[in-house]
Amino acid sequence: MPAASTLHHWIPMPDGRRLAARLWMPEGTGPFPAILEYLPYRKRDGTAARDETTHRVFAAESYACLRVDIAGTGDSDGAFDDEYSEQELRDGEAVLAWIAAQSWCTGRVGMIGISWGGFNGLQLAFRQPEALKAVVTVASAVDRYADDIHFMGGCLVGDNANWGAHMFAYLTRPADPELRPDWRDDWISRMENVPFSAADWMLHPRRDGYWKHGSVCEDWSAIQAPVLAITGWADPYVNTPPALAANLSVPAKAMTGPWEHRYAHLSKLAPADFHSEVLGWFDRWLKQEENGAEDLPAYRAFMQEHFNPTASASPRKGRWVAEADWPSPNVSEAAWHLVPGGFAETAGQGVLAVRSPAHAGQAGGYFCPGMRIDNELAGDQSEDDALSVCFDSAALDAPLELLGRARLRLRFAADKPAAQITARLCDVSPEGVSQRITFRPLNLTHCTSHETPEPLVPGQVYEAEIALNECGHRLRAGHRLRLALSTSYWPMIWPAPEAAGVTLHLEGCALYLPVRAASAEIDPANPGPAQDYPVLRAAELRAPAARSERRVLEDGTVLLETFDDFGETRDPYHGLATGSHVTMRYAIHPGDPASARFETQWRFTFERQGWQVAIDTENTMFCDGRNFYLTRKLRATEGADETEVLTKEWAETLPRGLL
Repeated sequence: MPAASTLHHWIPMPDGRRLAARLWMPEGTGPFPAILEYLPYRKRDGTAARDETTHRVFAAESYACLRVDIAGTGDSDGAFDDEYSEQELRDGEAVLAWIAAQSWCTGRVGMIGISWGGFNGLQLAFRQPEALKAVVTVASAVDRYADDIHFMGGCLVGDNANWGAHMFAYLTRPADPELRPDWRDDWISRMENVPFSAADWMLHPRRDGYWKHGSVCEDWSAIQAPVLAITGWADPYVNTPPALAANLSVPAKAMTGPWEHRYAHLSKLAPADFHSEVLGWFDRWLKQEENGAEDLPAYRAFMQEHFNPTASASPRKGRWVAEADWPSPNVSEAAWHLVPGGFAETAGQGVLAVRSPAHAGQAGGYFCPGMRIDNELAGDQSEDDALSVCFDSAALDAPLELLGRARLRLRFAADKPAAQITARLCDVSPEGVSQRITFRPLNLTHCTSHETPEPLVPGQVYEAEIALNECGHRLRAGHRLRLALSTSYWPMIWPAPEAAGVTLHLEGCALYLPVRAASAEIDPANPGPAQDYPVLRAAELRAPAARSERRVLEDGTVLLETFDDFGETRDPYHGLATGSHVTMRYAIHPGDPASARFETQWRFTFERQGWQVAIDTENTMFCDGRNFYLTRKLRATEGADETEVLTKEWAETLPRGLL
């Protein structure tokens, strides 16, 4: 495509540091509006293949595009301190100002990003830098405590440790010697001072000021740049797009497709035309073309139907729908009261006990599908349903369409000071295949507040409400809706310190469903199939591979082990060869939640013309009833003979508190 790419460009910071950028410039003399993507994942190798599929396309449509490495990552100067830190956001403001001041820029800049880049796009819009005129945010969160990879419903997400290990491996990679003559000293400094992120995040188990920083829901009115928010039902970040559409005062549009944690054109589930969505949004707000982007429906959603789910990617069934406004008058709340085994129109009576083995949740899939190679998705829920207390509707006489967040109100007592419950809604086919529609856990010590949780008094009766994650699902006639409740959801959620039982007082338990009934459908304005896009013609030196295995050990421990080899490739532009692989193990004994254990090992290799380095990292997390124990180890080598450069170990003991 007709766009010139500068592989490396320095952006000066006010304090003298430089951030490393890649720049794609359109043909012509300009000036042009600009698109910024700002990440810690290394423009030189980490996101190079993905960047080729996006920024080259946008540059061909007369946008100057920049991919910038956050301080202390990739080839950028400085030290990385934390995700979405004040340094990161302050630097982001400086980058935006620098771009706007360039002679080739019109002064109007948009931000795009998925996950980390989607987060900081919203957070920078919250700070109202003058140059930022529009945002496309994909798979992000408006509340860092409620809807990220660390905590959910006050429960510790199992992937907090995994993501901490992931970042530990990522942040210890060196800058490219071709760009940084000081690469070796800088590399050693990065390794010596890398944050112990998993432990740092766990030091904030409540929704305190740490999490409020960067949570744009603290003041919706602060965002003054129009926002297009996109995600997929197989992605964990489903709550953000409709929340933005419902709460922002500036133009904000939501779209949720069937996709996993990838840009839609790269999805394994149903690739879609991501490029036209982005260009239409930026054309309106950066080029100021009157193209009607502000008239798009407030919420466009792929309304899924039952498709016999598997852990591997398989075709999705459903259709696109749209709501002109969100919240929508087409969605009303229906109350289904819980009674033993099912639902009733009036309040139930009596009590019902929920007590699950610690390994319940094995069919839940990976927290963030799209990060591994395969075997990531939630499969048939029947196995987990059998370990849960289930409430089933009768076979439906007519289709039932859900769009929004179901609410579950509970009146309960627990037999331990700390307990948790996970609610799942499932679509059960006439053949008995159970497909998860949505879910949400709750740490019951947080039943009144995520800021000031308190230990439960065993036997005392409490009330709680769980707003399940957003869903868009049509149950066909003959199918049943199932609510499944369990006191554990491993490995997605780290279990409570003791095996706890929860007693439901049914007179105060009800499910409130967001039932959609549109008298007439509007044009869903859904994206078409993915258009052709450029790809990075990297030489494959080792092919990717993956495996996933679950087995039961002699003592009854349930072990899940995954291996992902992301292969090795050589970049066609600068010749750097990179390779990586990761092993993860989750283990738990069904009778002992304190037996939960996570282990992972990463390996990264880099090579070019005789220069070789390798980084091996190991991480573990385990617990007892009082503490969490986290360890990590790093070994870095140089040269073909793998001469040791640095070996270092860390260990942290953290009190569990109410986790």
